[in-house]
Amino acid sequence: MSSMSFKYRLAVQLLNILSKTWRINLTAPFDYKGKGIVVFWHGLMLPCWKQFSSLKPTAVVSLSKDGEILSSLLQKWKYKLIRGSSSQKGKEVLALVEDACKNNLVLMTPDGPQGPAQKMKAGAVIAAMRSNVPLYLCGVNIINKKVFARAWDKFQLPLPFSLIEIAVSEPIYIEFTEDKDIINKIIIELESKLLYLNKTIQQKAKND
Repeated sequence: MSSMSFKYRLAVQLLNILSKTWRINLTAPFDYKGKGIVVFWHGLMLPCWKQFSSLKPTAVVSLSKDGEILSSLLQKWKYKLIRGSSSQKGKEVLALVEDACKNNLVLMTPDGPQGPAQKMKAGAVIAAMRSNVPLYLCGVNIINKKVFARAWDKFQLPLPFSLIEIAVSEPIYIEFTEDKDIINKIIIELESKLLYLNKTIQQKAKND
């Protein structure tokens, strides 16, 4: 256990040092109103966690072993944590997110912690709707990266001094409804928008 703990601590230290070399650019100013939920795909998450860390937001992190590493890293970046996922303490996590996003920014990976990759789950949408706060979609393009092709999310680790572009959508407000069919339709629409946002920012980088 002590050996594993050392490996975790080392990984956190290395990731923290690495993140300080990244060159992150927002494609447009972030229209932040002091509350809301930001979502981004699990495989692209590290630059987003880093970019928004100055706002001292709240992060939703799974109870997995990988979640332990991420939690330690995010605590270094001054995040508050909500631990759990849709499959672990789902109702409790949703209630905590609904409460936190009313007075703070909450960051979530809507396809985590186990996928399927880039398929949006309901949690962020329901929390934003019930709390009447804006939902922001976050697209990412990492110029120089290591892609973990065997990982379920094809995780992308930015290399030292990598240039990273981040695009954040306009605030999206979701009208309250209890109709499951309407909610599912909203989730599918937002998933498509997030996919398109990522595709657009990545294509723009290729053209540039």
